[in-house]
Amino acid sequence: MKEEDINRCQIQEWYPNFKSCSIKTTIHELPESFVQYLLDDSGPFLLPLSITNDDALPNRVHKPEEEEDFVAVEGSGDEAEEPIPPPSFPELEMEIKASIESLGGAVFPKLNWSAPKDSAWISSTGNLKCTGFSEIALLLRSSDSVVHDLCHAYDSCTDKTASRPSSFFLALRKWYPSLKPEMEFRCFVRHKLLVGICQREVTNFYPALLEKKDDLKIMIEEFFREKVKGNFGSESYTFDVYVTKDGRVKLLDFNPWGASTLPLMFSWDELKEKLREEGNELEFRIVESRCGIRPGLKTAVPYDYLDTSEGSGWDQFLRNADEELRRQTSAGA
Repeated sequence: MKEEDINRCQIQEWYPNFKSCSIKTTIHELPESFVQYLLDDSGPFLLPLSITNDDALPNRVHKPEEEEDFVAVEGSGDEAEEPIPPPSFPELEMEIKASIESLGGAVFPKLNWSAPKDSAWISSTGNLKCTGFSEIALLLRSSDSVVHDLCHAYDSCTDKTASRPSSFFLALRKWYPSLKPEMEFRCFVRHKLLVGICQREVTNFYPALLEKKDDLKIMIEEFFREKVKGNFGSESYTFDVYVTKDGRVKLLDFNPWGASTLPLMFSWDELKEKLREEGNELEFRIVESRCGIRPGLKTAVPYDYLDTSEGSGWDQFLRNADEELRRQTSAGA
């Protein structure tokens, strides 16, 4: 995998070209001070000071009697230490506030590559829905997926020259409360050919998909031919789509082939073999019974840490490590 393949999957790179067939999104370049705030783990966990009195947990129940336990008593050792002032990003906060309003009052956030799905548990709603800057900051600061974007995006690249991109972007995507998780699908493209499609949410069984399977396959194949094929720069990649109740296909995301991308109901070796089999019909996989549920894929851990098969992120990382060790050994000999 090359750095350019990773870079093409950044939302600020692909969204302008696919805006007409994707969901409404506004993109903000993040100041380096905010990036460093996301990375800083040297002190206490502090949310930015909001100039609009925005609350990161608007639905929580405030109990003053419980908060008294955390008040320093006069003369105690706590008052000897000056409290660390929270950071503040007023310009970014106002830009985000305006974008949220333009997108209907609720959004879900995403950095260059990743959304902070692994930190949804910490929000007051239990999902990625955000109505203000503080909620977005809470999700981003709590996410390991975001750390992967910030520090490890190029770890699986054979031509790695940098540890991070020069700039980071925050994409605010319109929140649609009616979206159904079972209607999201991952598509696998190898050497510009669509070689597999599967259900994106594989931790549940959705009986309604069984009767829709053939129609869904036709719609997604047609979308690939008309909207994606020939319009995305990489030869091998994956893309995620959502199929609306009226049969429209919406592009959600692009991801690199391999690395930290989940193959879900396939394996990477399996997908490579499908390309070699001439006349092989495109396979569309869904969870067809409760026995097919894959609860182990519901994880906040990057897939690099789960998949060690050939071509995976770990496999490439270990190959690079062995190469570096051989180089250093040769240099010291």
